Amino acid sequence: MNISVSELIVRYLERLGIDHIFGMPGAHVLPIYDRLHDSRIKSVLVKHEQGAAFMANGYARVSHRPSACIATAGPGATNLITGIANAYAERLPVLAITGETSTYIFGKGGLQESSGEGGAIDQGALFSSITRYHKLIERTDYLGQVLNLATQSLLGPEPGPVLLSIPYNVQKEPVDDSALEQIHFPRPAAIRHTPSAAALAGLIRDARNPVIVAGHGCIQAGARDIVATFSERFNIPVTTSLKAKGVVSEGSPLSLGCLGVTSNGDAYRYLVDHSDLLIVLGAGFNERTSYLWDAKLLANRKIAQIDRDPNQLGRVFQPDVAVCGDIRMVMEDIFTLLTDEEMPPKALDSLDGHRSAAAQAIDKETIARQETFHLIRRFFGELAQRFPRNALIFDDNIVFAQSYFDVSDRNHYFPNSGISSLGHAIPAAIGARCFAKDSPTFAILGDGGFQMCCMEMMTAVNYDIPLNVVVINNATLSLIRKNQFQLYGERYIDCDFINPDFGLLAKSFGVNHYRIETETELDALFNRADLTGTINLIEILLDKHAFPRYLSAR
Repeated sequence: MNISVSELIVRYLERLGIDHIFGMPGAHVLPIYDRLHDSRIKSVLVKHEQGAAFMANGYARVSHRPSACIATAGPGATNLITGIANAYAERLPVLAITGETSTYIFGKGGLQESSGEGGAIDQGALFSSITRYHKLIERTDYLGQVLNLATQSLLGPEPGPVLLSIPYNVQKEPVDDSALEQIHFPRPAAIRHTPSAAALAGLIRDARNPVIVAGHGCIQAGARDIVATFSERFNIPVTTSLKAKGVVSEGSPLSLGCLGVTSNGDAYRYLVDHSDLLIVLGAGFNERTSYLWDAKLLANRKIAQIDRDPNQLGRVFQPDVAVCGDIRMVMEDIFTLLTDEEMPPKALDSLDGHRSAAAQAIDKETIARQETFHLIRRFFGELAQRFPRNALIFDDNIVFAQSYFDVSDRNHYFPNSGISSLGHAIPAAIGARCFAKDSPTFAILGDGGFQMCCMEMMTAVNYDIPLNVVVINNATLSLIRKNQFQLYGERYIDCDFINPDFGLLAKSFGVNHYRIETETELDALFNRADLTGTINLIEILLDKHAFPRYLSAR
């Protein structure tokens, strides 16, 4: 049966399981919007297309399903780029659909044309390095195969974003709906492990002070439970990368907290002073996690690495044992093997001694630093205590949460990693809440980043999406000021600014406002505010001269 291409695209979205699409209509994409009118898919009108891409990012991160965004040709498409680049870095299955001028005016200078013809911008070239697959669909005879290739790229072993750009006239052309039958959904390959898993079991058996370094791959593999069980059964401490906070509850006895240059350094000190084996599970060992690839982290100890991606094995460091496989399955097999062998739990004398020494070593500088950030420490402490499960926390700031926020294994912490773009937290949290409708949701960001995406709060208002936006108000770009303080002789330039009145801004949005300047005001927030069912703008005041003392990369 013949239907329009625009209707076929909407049916394709439905087959993918898409139930929300984030975007902004324009003339060149209206045929698809018209077919969305009668679809079960809910379209969400954003205030800026970058917000649409970030909302799709947030939805995909929480749901572990494909998500979608849509924009018109030209500026609509180019505004998606930062969010799509973030999805590429995070390996998120985000489908971006854009319009295009009609094919018969390619190269003639059509309004917002981005075909790459006759001097027009080449939209495909712009997206080529940040998508797994991109296609300008100029004909209908190969449409089924295009959608099949898009599906393989979205949902394959290494997922990522896909761009489909569809000219206006093509959207209205007839096509046989049997094209949908050409789409094959890939089945996940269950990579069990290589024979070197037995060698890894031997390393663990022989080690005195092994440590698990859990990365985001543990979350992707659904390996939280087995990592926690393995740690508890054999008394093996766990530290995580920033993206993996909460793989094991950070308040548990065997948690070393977060490993990273912006953390409190506790995990780093234990690894350097005591560990003789690092079991790296799905961690990329990037700049943050590795302390700028500090050689002391890996020196004089055995290294084992498990990852489903063979390209990650040995990419940054040379492991003594490398296992390519599904982290959950491999750890389950090693757990069974060591349990059958009745391997005894490891002694915890090194961990106990480390913690005793750390408690005694708290110096005046540490105490002063804790006092400087006491409001933020208290906020994260209360957040962990009041919301121990089912909360979604999208954090663009990350510096404070890495040290002060103990993430439970029942919460979901989403740091702004990827390409670390400002303006991410609010739209990403909105997208996530569209899927997880009953989860208390927080977007945490600085006041500089807030002003890049604050207009999306009105999207939350328009669709009645409960959200808590937490703004750290210090009237400066903290990272820039910190670097200029540490590396450029306090020659401050273009880091300070004047904020709007956040109370009046919240009033204009029609949302609640809370200004936190004292612990009493912080207590009132958690005791009286509805942080689950309303939209709140919460500002926490901080001295612009107060910033963590870690040294950024030069």
